[in-house]
Amino acid sequence: MKDSRLFKRFIIGGVLGWMTLFGAIPTFLLVGVSFLSRHPDNLVEPTFSLTSYMRLLEPELGAMVLHSLFLAATATLLCLLIGYPFAYISARAIKRYSRLMLLLVMIPFWTNSLIRTYAMVAVLKADGILSKTLLFLGIIDAPLKIMYTQTAIFIGLIYTLLPFMILPLYAAIEKIDGKLVEASRDLGASKWTTFRKITIPLSMPGIVSGCMLVFLPALGMFYIPDILGGARTMLLGNYIRDQFLATRDLPMGAAASIAMTLIMGCMLVLYYRSVRRSGRRARL
Repeated sequence: MKDSRLFKRFIIGGVLGWMTLFGAIPTFLLVGVSFLSRHPDNLVEPTFSLTSYMRLLEPELGAMVLHSLFLAATATLLCLLIGYPFAYISARAIKRYSRLMLLLVMIPFWTNSLIRTYAMVAVLKADGILSKTLLFLGIIDAPLKIMYTQTAIFIGLIYTLLPFMILPLYAAIEKIDGKLVEASRDLGASKWTTFRKITIPLSMPGIVSGCMLVFLPALGMFYIPDILGGARTMLLGNYIRDQFLATRDLPMGAAASIAMTLIMGCMLVLYYRSVRRSGRRARL
C-alpha cells in the first residue's frame, strides 16, 4: 500500500516538475521579458516598459491580428464543412469500411507536417501535378496560378489540420444512440429534421472540440504561409517568429506571444463553457 502511494506521488511529482520546468517557468520568463526594453547590443535592457504592449495597439498590428483571426476562423469553418460529412459517413458505415476510412485520415500523421507542406508545392505550383492533370483533362486552358496566394494558404491549412477536425467529430457521432434517430423517424420527422434536431445537437461536443483543435494551431502556424504564401502574408505566428529570430526584438516578440496566448485562453474558456452546456442538456 505504501509502495503504491509512493509510486503515485513520484509520478505526480514528476509530471508537476516537468510542467513547472518546461511550462510555468518559460511562461513567467516570457511575461517578464515582455515588460523590458529592447537593447541594440544586449537584446534586452532591464528597465520596466510598456512600449511593446503599446505597439500591439498600432493599426498595422491590429489589422494583422484581425487577419490572422479571419484566416484561422475561415480555415476552421472549411475544415468543419469538409470534415463533418466524412466523419458522419465513417461513423455510419460498416465497421470494416469505417476503420479503413479512419486509417486514411490517420496516414498523414505518419509524416511531419512540414514535409507534407513542401509536398503541396509539387501539387499546387504552375507546372505541378494539379495543373498538369487539369490541362490533360481539358478542364483548364492555362496553368493554375495558386502558389503564393491566400488560396494556397487555405489549402495547406486544411490539408494539415483536417484530421484534427474529423477524429473528434467521428468520436461524437459514433456515440449517438441510433434508437434516438429511429424514434425521430417513427414520429414522422424527415431525414433533414432528424439530422438538424438530433444528430447535430448531440455531436456538438465533437464540433466544438474539432474547431478548437483546428483554430488554435492555425492561429500560430507560420511555416505554411511562408512556404505556400511566399511570405507575402504576415500573420501573427510569422510576426512572433520574426521578432525573435530576425529583428531580435525579444520584448516585442514576448508581448505578441502573450497576446496570442490570451486569445487562445479565451477560446479555451468558451470551449469549456460550451462543453458544460452540452453536458447539462444531455443530462436533461
